[in-house]
Amino acid sequence: MLKKITVVPLAAESFGVRSMCCYVETPDLKLLLDAGVSLAPRRFGLSPHPKEYEALAECRKKIADAADKAEVVTISHYHFDHHTPSYTDWCNNWSSEEVARQIYEGKTVLAKNYRSKINASQRRRGWMFSKTGGNYAKKLHYADGKAFEFGETKLRFSEPVFHGPEHSQLGWLLMVTVEHEDERLLYTSDVQGPMANSTLQLILAHNPQVMIVGGPPTYLGDLVNQEDVQRGLQNLERLTKNVPLTILDHHILRDERWTILTQPIFDSASKADHRVVTAAEFLRKQNNMLEYQRKKLFEVEPPRMEFSKWMKLPRLRRKLTKPPT
Repeated sequence: MLKKITVVPLAAESFGVRSMCCYVETPDLKLLLDAGVSLAPRRFGLSPHPKEYEALAECRKKIADAADKAEVVTISHYHFDHHTPSYTDWCNNWSSEEVARQIYEGKTVLAKNYRSKINASQRRRGWMFSKTGGNYAKKLHYADGKAFEFGETKLRFSEPVFHGPEHSQLGWLLMVTVEHEDERLLYTSDVQGPMANSTLQLILAHNPQVMIVGGPPTYLGDLVNQEDVQRGLQNLERLTKNVPLTILDHHILRDERWTILTQPIFDSASKADHRVVTAAEFLRKQNNMLEYQRKKLFEVEPPRMEFSKWMKLPRLRRKLTKPPT
């Protein structure tokens, strides 16, 4: 679909982790989108399985390698699967000051403004980033509603849109469109479908040839409003009718029913001669969703004694000590 814009997904649920991190390259720009990755602290009452840590370490390496090439790094919002904090946490984020510095030092960082249209927890995280990872950066710009030009490549950031449904308690985030000549790639971050009709209209107005989007968090069941979930699925179906190629990943792939739930979306896209793929499938790799298999993994592949001992450590000790994988 794109000849001048190269897209390489680096970390996502289809790779076994929580993330939407991508490397994007144009003739003018090397760009790293949302350089964060994490694991669910608890799922089915269980901490992550060793295989999840193996996937986390592998994705961290891919992000680090891409950061060595990147000139610009974006932060759509301040959840830890979308940016890397500078504190040590090997338990869920595989993060440390060294890891964060390697990603952000010497880069131009284009980030969500933590002073406006943001909830309390992300405001704290955004402020902390400005004092740590943002302080390592060559330049830190708050990108809400702004456009940036790098030669013939333009990055257009949306005004803040809802993290899911309208007036979501999770706050707001930025979408970004990468444009080069007549090519357009849209990275939507956590719009969850989108659940908000206002976000749907904004995406349609951008008219991208390729869209990177996360589906609604169906795995949360009754913890999320089911009307919002259905709206997210319906809006996603409408988008795939209009966008030639959709890379669909993130929240919805935490649900073992995801192929059933998304079948109408795939069918609708196919009728329009459009494609929908996961991040792994986009790279012609096998899907490797691990989070929803966590319970089965512990049953089928019990951890080694060293890992079991590490799991029994107090949480603070585990955060400061890499797991034996």
